[in-house]
Amino acid sequence: MKTIYKVFLVLFIVFLGVNLYVIDWELGFMNEENSSVHVSLVASVIGLLFVWVMHTWSKLAENK
Repeated sequence: MKTIYKVFLVLFIVFLGVNLYVIDWELGFMNEENSSVHVSLVASVIGLLFVWVMHTWSKLAENK
């Protein structure tokens, strides 16, 4: 895995962890007060998927 992918992987995992920590679980996940965290939470999950796809593509390019 290239270094840049590792950096972004760690960054998105930290963002995901912080967002899960900030959510007030007693109010409920879909509560209005937690709605500000949803955008950042979804962005970190999409970022993780993007890093996985880019890593997979780079491995396919190396095999040719």
